[in-house]
Amino acid sequence: MPVISLTGPRQSGKTTLTRAAFPNHAYVNLENPATRRLALENPVGFLDQFAAGVIIDEAQYAPELFSYIQVRVDERQQNGNYVLTGSQNFLFMEKISQSLAGRVAIFHLLPFSLTELVGTPYAVDNPFEYIFRGSFPRVYDQDVPTEIFYPAYIQTYLERDVRQLQNIGDFYAFERFLHLCAGHVGQLMNQSNLANDAGVSHTTIGRWLSVLQTSFITFALPPYFRNFNKRVVKTPKLYFYDTGVACSLLGIRSTAELEQHFARGALFENFVIVETMKQFYHRGLRAPIFFWRDSTGNEVDMLVEVGGQLFPVEIKSSQTLNSAFFKNLQFFNQLSGNAPAQAHLIYAGRENQPHAIAKAHGWADIPDFAK
Repeated sequence: MPVISLTGPRQSGKTTLTRAAFPNHAYVNLENPATRRLALENPVGFLDQFAAGVIIDEAQYAPELFSYIQVRVDERQQNGNYVLTGSQNFLFMEKISQSLAGRVAIFHLLPFSLTELVGTPYAVDNPFEYIFRGSFPRVYDQDVPTEIFYPAYIQTYLERDVRQLQNIGDFYAFERFLHLCAGHVGQLMNQSNLANDAGVSHTTIGRWLSVLQTSFITFALPPYFRNFNKRVVKTPKLYFYDTGVACSLLGIRSTAELEQHFARGALFENFVIVETMKQFYHRGLRAPIFFWRDSTGNEVDMLVEVGGQLFPVEIKSSQTLNSAFFKNLQFFNQLSGNAPAQAHLIYAGRENQPHAIAKAHGWADIPDFAK
């Protein structure tokens, strides 16, 4: 493709990856005010500097460039000349789709996946250590303490991205809302409850949730709508792209504290879902991930749909298997007609164990559904 776009959270490694992949391309960052001013005021002259190819970091700051890039790629018919990165997904993708449809390959880069860390000096034996530390590269390769990295990351996010994305008058209320979201990890996204707790309107909560999703802080896991002759819940669930951010917002100060925390199960669930999401994103694929819950409370934590097949996944933070963990999977298999071979249970222990209802996997062996 003539244009390659890469979005993801700040500090996820987009710049490092693109500069390694395209070592002969020039590199510019539009967060630099002087560079951004040139791109906005003289887009033709700006692009003329980079005939041999360019990486444009934080390209969402000058979306006007995209129309000029479109003209150039149509004239030159050369692939890979323009590499655009951005850390504000919806804003970035809206401008991309308007100007560069059919000319751009779209990728998303989340922070380190578990498989990237296994076999490196950064690997650990405890899943809750991964959850507490999160996945941002700087926490690992620079050994930045989490109690320094995450508060600074959150504060920078509030002062920079939020101001640019939305005219939020009361930053104290928004910060309180951000902490409330951490307390709702893995729960249905009830905007009325969040509005009451935050002391703002339902409409405001909708706008603020959009800001969090646009800037890769949280995401909404959609429900699977196929009925299976049951009434199903149609409200999405709230999760964080990085569990380290959620732990910091919850005030969790250590792995030991996390293991005793009320949000332990929800954060382990968040961890498994995001790891599955990375399997798809890091191959350049859409992540076909859902959850399922009916009106009587029967629920499957994660459904992965691949090639027309459904793979139900139950997620448990216990380090010991219990036969009761398989109850929801058995219900879903009977309801949907799925074979036990398609059902999986992932728990915080180490051993993989066979079971008549589903395959049981330790946390370090999350099935790769994107293969």
